[in-house]
Amino acid sequence: MYSLSTDVCGYLVEAVSGKTFDQYLQETIFDPLGMKDTSFVVAPEKQDRFCANYRRAADKSLQLIDDPAQSDYLTEPSFFSGGGGLTGTTEDYLRFCEMVRRGGELDGARILGPRTIALMHLNHLKDGKDLTQMAIGGFSETANEGVGFGLGFATTLDRVKSGSIAAGDFYWGGAASTIFWVDAEEDLTVVFMTQLMPSGAFNFRGQLKSIIYSSIVE
Repeated sequence: MYSLSTDVCGYLVEAVSGKTFDQYLQETIFDPLGMKDTSFVVAPEKQDRFCANYRRAADKSLQLIDDPAQSDYLTEPSFFSGGGGLTGTTEDYLRFCEMVRRGGELDGARILGPRTIALMHLNHLKDGKDLTQMAIGGFSETANEGVGFGLGFATTLDRVKSGSIAAGDFYWGGAASTIFWVDAEEDLTVVFMTQLMPSGAFNFRGQLKSIIYSSIVE
């Protein structure tokens, strides 16, 4: 179920490392991977590149819900959340996902070991069950049938049940209709960014997967 579990993981990083969570991420992940624009706060000199966020109302109009000129992300938060709150660019996030696809390394920077990555995207639900059998509450970022869950990712277990053409992917989506996935079997990394809430307003994700995988012929 959705919970504070990942926030607890972020706090454990602080307790074990003796560093604030933002400092640990910067030194251990962002700097080594060259993720130069990823942070919990948007710097003043980068504000003109910061996107607005919108909500689709019942009458299909767009409502501005996060103005980049007045956003909370322009000031440093009092709590560095393990579950969300980073800002960044598509390029930065693609570098992170490519590190994961390559088994924990990118351009000579080793972040995790390949066996750790492999363990993370296995289905960790008890007895190999899927989210339909185990989930409490809704998961708006993914289907439930034929979908398992690893250490931070959903993963396709059954293409027929999940209605997904992907076989070896692991992925997650964001509240503003974004999605990323990594498919090591196809040597594929996808990062899709948009700024429309709620995430179920349109079926961007299913359409995107269908378009991409149906284009692969070798």
